[in-house]
Amino acid sequence: MESNNPTEQSVITKAGWLHNRRHFLMGGGVSIAAAAMNSLFAADNAPAQKVPHFPAKAKRVIYLCQSGAPSQIDLYDHKPKLEQWVGDDLPDSVRNGQRLTGMTAGQASFPIAPSIFDFKQYGQSGAWVSELLPHTSGIVDDVTFIRTLYTEAINHDPAITLMQTGTQIAGRPSFGAWLSYGLGSLNDDLPTFIAMTSGEGGQPLYDRLWGAGFLPSHHQGVKLRRTGDPVLFLSNPPGVTRKDRRALLDDLALLNQRRREEVGDPEIETRISQYEMAFRMQASVPELTDFSNEPAHILEQYGNDVNTPGSYTANCLLARRLAERGVRFIQLYHRGWDQHTFLPKGIRKQAAATDQASAALIQDLKQRDMLKDTLVIWAGEFGRTVYCQGTLTETDYGRDHHPRCFTIWAAGGGVRAGQVIGKTDDFSYNIEEDPIHIHDLNATLLHCLGLEHTRLTFKYQGRHHRLTDVHGNLVKKMLA
Repeated sequence: MESNNPTEQSVITKAGWLHNRRHFLMGGGVSIAAAAMNSLFAADNAPAQKVPHFPAKAKRVIYLCQSGAPSQIDLYDHKPKLEQWVGDDLPDSVRNGQRLTGMTAGQASFPIAPSIFDFKQYGQSGAWVSELLPHTSGIVDDVTFIRTLYTEAINHDPAITLMQTGTQIAGRPSFGAWLSYGLGSLNDDLPTFIAMTSGEGGQPLYDRLWGAGFLPSHHQGVKLRRTGDPVLFLSNPPGVTRKDRRALLDDLALLNQRRREEVGDPEIETRISQYEMAFRMQASVPELTDFSNEPAHILEQYGNDVNTPGSYTANCLLARRLAERGVRFIQLYHRGWDQHTFLPKGIRKQAAATDQASAALIQDLKQRDMLKDTLVIWAGEFGRTVYCQGTLTETDYGRDHHPRCFTIWAAGGGVRAGQVIGKTDDFSYNIEEDPIHIHDLNATLLHCLGLEHTRLTFKYQGRHHRLTDVHGNLVKKMLA
């Protein structure tokens, strides 16, 4: 494990490394070594569990991020009146001067494109769900649908950045990092915050989406890889035993502690704690990713791809296993929802890849009595337009980005089950009742976790920052 710190590298160089190490260990004596190890354990517990602002109903979060923006009109927001206007130009009074993307701003017309998919109402809430989501239709009484979320961002990168970090500015702390900072860890052997990705093509997913921003770096998410070792360098090199690794880390911790005493850099403690976490993960992660002890009926419940590493299905089951093991924030990203053209073909594929596993996750958590304190969110970064992008036919159409209203769902600890919040107009273009901004959503999710969003702050560059910036109101209809 080589250091990237130039000053530290000057200590660990050639013959001088051996001399300095021997001098330090022999001259420092037992007291310094003991102090170093005490500091190591303190640093290792840096994200230790903290007391929330008030009693929480949820302990952990599983965030199912549908990257690329699913079409609410084809999945959840049923608009039967559109059939009478098919092909007509969207009225200016409805569009009302909304900013357009460069992909449709030059179109001569904006023909209305009703969904070609059938809808039915389900459950006691009477929620409308498309034929594309037969499994989700079975959990409507366990979730709250929000049809009226809105955002300012009209392009993917700023929109998903806003959704995940509370600002369109890249590099700010992600939701999971804020939660790690605010509530700490629930376990000793896995990171507080883990991210996973699935899907092919679509918008890129940057590491900053699960980053710590200006928060201490131990709050950032750890990404599980889709192939090979779930975490880079998890396995020891050939010829290196676990005992060898333990001895190396003990010596490295002493050297790091000496450097910390010299310069007072708190990130050195983070480095020590991350080395220790990596060591424990060498034992905990292989057990985590081994599904052989899962009952056959559970594997069947999640779907055929459950044993395909890196699939959305496998990641959903991993999310439940991570939640069982005390991981505080689990983020799943699934790419491929960006259907500007050939939407019917593309959305069928996406729905087939995600529907069963999303529903199975809710059912699995519920039957294990974990849904009551696990917050689950299914959401994209914005919605899709009612008007067609490109050529409209009887069986084919595309849809552009639409920030004014889109549909998500949430379930679990603190969320009232079996309801639909919000109403959009007949075009799923404007909000008529219960507008909910992303800051409002995040404030409410934090409330479910026992955190008052205006009190979860971190001072950086002279200003107290927070996930909800200077905005956010509780969505009381969401709360149980």
